[in-house]
Amino acid sequence: MKGIFILVCLANVGIAFGQNKPTVKDSTTIKADTTQKTEELHEVVVSATRNNSRIEDLPMKVEVLGTEELQEESGIKPGNVISLLGDLSVIHIQNTSAVNGNNAIRMQGLDGKYTQLLRDGMAVYEGLSGNFGVLSIPPLDLKQIEIIKGSVSTLYGGGAIAGIINFVAKTPGNKPALDILVNRSSLKETNFNTFYSQKYGKTGLTLFAGVTTQNPVDVNKDGFSDVPILRQYLLHPRFFWYLNPLTTLIAGYSGTIEKRAGGDMEVLDGHSDKTHQYTEVNNSERHSIELQFIRKQLANGTLTLKGNGSFFHLQNDQGTFALVGNQKNTYAEASYNKKSGNHDWVVGLNNTGEVYRRATGDSTMLNNYTYNTTGAFVQDGFHINSQLMVEGGLRADYHNVFGWYVLPRLALMYKPIDDLSLRLSGGTGYKTPAIFTTQTQTIGYRNLLPLSADVKSERSAGINFDGNYSTSLGKVSVTLNQALYYTHIKDPILPVPSATDIEKVMLSNMPYAMNSIGTDTYIRLGYEHIELYLGYNHTVSRYQDKAKTNIPFAPQDKFAGTLAYEIGEKWRFGIENSWVGNQYDYQNQHTPSYWFWAAMISRKFGEHVTVVLNGENLFDARQGKHTPLYTGTVTNPQFVPLWGPIDGRTINLSVKFNL
Repeated sequence: MKGIFILVCLANVGIAFGQNKPTVKDSTTIKADTTQKTEELHEVVVSATRNNSRIEDLPMKVEVLGTEELQEESGIKPGNVISLLGDLSVIHIQNTSAVNGNNAIRMQGLDGKYTQLLRDGMAVYEGLSGNFGVLSIPPLDLKQIEIIKGSVSTLYGGGAIAGIINFVAKTPGNKPALDILVNRSSLKETNFNTFYSQKYGKTGLTLFAGVTTQNPVDVNKDGFSDVPILRQYLLHPRFFWYLNPLTTLIAGYSGTIEKRAGGDMEVLDGHSDKTHQYTEVNNSERHSIELQFIRKQLANGTLTLKGNGSFFHLQNDQGTFALVGNQKNTYAEASYNKKSGNHDWVVGLNNTGEVYRRATGDSTMLNNYTYNTTGAFVQDGFHINSQLMVEGGLRADYHNVFGWYVLPRLALMYKPIDDLSLRLSGGTGYKTPAIFTTQTQTIGYRNLLPLSADVKSERSAGINFDGNYSTSLGKVSVTLNQALYYTHIKDPILPVPSATDIEKVMLSNMPYAMNSIGTDTYIRLGYEHIELYLGYNHTVSRYQDKAKTNIPFAPQDKFAGTLAYEIGEKWRFGIENSWVGNQYDYQNQHTPSYWFWAAMISRKFGEHVTVVLNGENLFDARQGKHTPLYTGTVTNPQFVPLWGPIDGRTINLSVKFNL
């Protein structure tokens, strides 16, 4: 169930989950009210900002999903982080295929290409590798997920227009840990995940291994799979050398081998004939090696050197058409952070490489390419006094194909009283032309032309504000949060019919801009072991053409409610609902709104065994109830774009052993 289990478990540390709600008390100190007094608990440190600051000291809005949240989510949705991210404020998970289960992330009403995904602060999900299976990261492997909304291109360069999501891997703790989790769902999904970590004197080890299998399911009985065949194998070992108390060296490998297959159920069951022929198969391999060197107290600052090299291979067969490609991604960075007086400095250099090559059997018209971006950045957070902080940043990037970019950013934080924080930040960004995006994945690559030489980068400017107030009324804790945001993108790139062949599609800059403006409001109440959340998000994203066309599949309205209850340290219960409304399709036509209900119950046996029974989409909201999911013939189907759930009601049972 989306976030209910997490919300109950973390009620006493001020962290709440559910559709459209924040994950921490944003920029306030995390507090508990369990003994009729307020006591401060552990602090949350954010690594995505490169200065390793506490979340309450940051002048930008950051939301963090911590270790406990991810541990609990691993028993609810063990196979990936899709459900967990979909619970967050102004994040919408868009299904991009009705047969193979691929997804994309939307933030602040913008297309997925404007959100930058990082792994341990490194941009390794670019191009082809960032558009197929990127969210297949099990929660059990992660220490925390950091989400920064709004432009942070000053720190991370192109692509961070809507924000960034940083997946941070676990590190060894002071005690050995071994987690073993088994899960089975009513949609024929089975998960087996295990995580081990331990320190050995001056060395340490973390090891994650996972297997997910799923058999196809035709939920709406139209003859085509709504849930694909899935065979996924993951391995992620990391080695730690603590050279001295101030110096750490980390080396790791991450590998994923995955096969997804969907389409005609007769073919998937081995009964193909002249009529039943269509399948879509994704075979992919993802391998990466990382190195990090961290030296603290170097001239009273911290030096971080890190790099990642990854290889991604994909063979995507859609009937007789095949997209077959290899991609190599590299990332290298040197950054230095120093707190000096009232200043908090970050300076650094980084280099990002992306090499794509068509492979044998590829049917597309795409070209090979080699991209390389070198950037330098500087940021200073100036604490004027205990109540007011100003942070300014500047970045300069050089792209080997598209040239120079200069990106300034400014942020303010004001705390008139301890319980109230106000934040205002603004910055610029850019996105270089990309052939592999959510847009192109949705329309397919069969008729897509290569990038033309006259396509230029998209440029953006954005501003974000939020106010957060927390207090206690007797035994009742109260948190109120109000956020506002606005993003303007110039020269947006969209797929349009070719001027020379209307059957072909080309990517082209539009003569108009694109705007996204929104507000996010929530209230959270806590009383002893009861937690109540109510939230509402409103975002309007439109192209600035004459018709003011709505950006497709970006919900304008979301409402969410969560009620959670805990009995002692053994039983946990929760119920959640959300309403998603006012989406528009590619023809600018309004799509149906829908409710999503979920519930869970958890029982802990002793110190080492937890059993979770979870139900998602209890009232079976599905797009297939409103419209057919494909047109054309069974032999040559044309699948419609997706605006809602297609897999229907799901029940799963998990057992987790903590040893």
